[in-house]
Amino acid sequence: MKVGATEFKSTEDPENIAERSRELIRVSEGITLVKIENDGSEPFVIQRDMPKSVIQFYFALEGQSTFKFGPTYQLQLQEGKNFFFYNPEKELPVNITVNPGAKHVFLFLTIDRVHELFVEDAAELPFLSSENINRKFYDERQIASQTIVVLNQLFNTHLSPQAQKLFYKGKVYELLSFYFSAREVDTVSCPFLNDEDNVRKIKLAKEFLMKNMANPPSIKDLAREVGLNEYRLKVGFKEVYGNTVYGYLLDHKMDHSRSLLDSGKYKVNEVAYALGYTNPSHFITAFKKKFGITPKKYLSNE
Repeated sequence: MKVGATEFKSTEDPENIAERSRELIRVSEGITLVKIENDGSEPFVIQRDMPKSVIQFYFALEGQSTFKFGPTYQLQLQEGKNFFFYNPEKELPVNITVNPGAKHVFLFLTIDRVHELFVEDAAELPFLSSENINRKFYDERQIASQTIVVLNQLFNTHLSPQAQKLFYKGKVYELLSFYFSAREVDTVSCPFLNDEDNVRKIKLAKEFLMKNMANPPSIKDLAREVGLNEYRLKVGFKEVYGNTVYGYLLDHKMDHSRSLLDSGKYKVNEVAYALGYTNPSHFITAFKKKFGITPKKYLSNE
């Protein structure tokens, strides 16, 4: 498969290939969408070059994949997360190991095409501004709930061939609209390209925080865990993730609480305790402040 000049090479075995699905859709000039599913029992590997001047999105709707950049650096794309990459300097080979149970969407846009789409709002997007024209960008974030709806539609909606092209174009525009309206892409240099030790440690701090969100560590303990001093952790965390350590944690808790409520498996009190609240009323207050509605009313409106 090719995306522009980019070739997708698979190292998978020919057996059970139907269980390891990849569908490449040329949405329009400069825009390519790839739907990936691994319903088999073994991972498979996609080898590709990350071309210069191409904006890249990787969404993990289900399951996870491992991105390997060169011989030493790798990133885990976890379920419910997405990556954003932009490197105007050079192509970089990457191996993507797609694990069993993975359902992913990859989206690639040439920088020229992005400029066309955002011609009136280019100044609002940091990677499109003139001063950042040669700067690398990297972003990792939780997939927003409205984006999850669009991603599921890409897999579950079946239309006639004549309608499919228009459908995919509309969904790509939705994905871009939701993504860039959420918040600006982080303007830190890409950690796997520059091997910035502080950025790597801050990322580890975020991961440790998420694993222990029901009983979060103090700033002092978190800094000790990742090998940073407290000042660098606090300042660096806000630069990378656009929020304070505990502000980021609270946002994540609230988003996670909504997912738990949406599942229909938990009562409000159970969600509160799962998130580490000893008093459910504190959770209710935080939820209402974040979403403008109580958890009970949120459930009744489903």
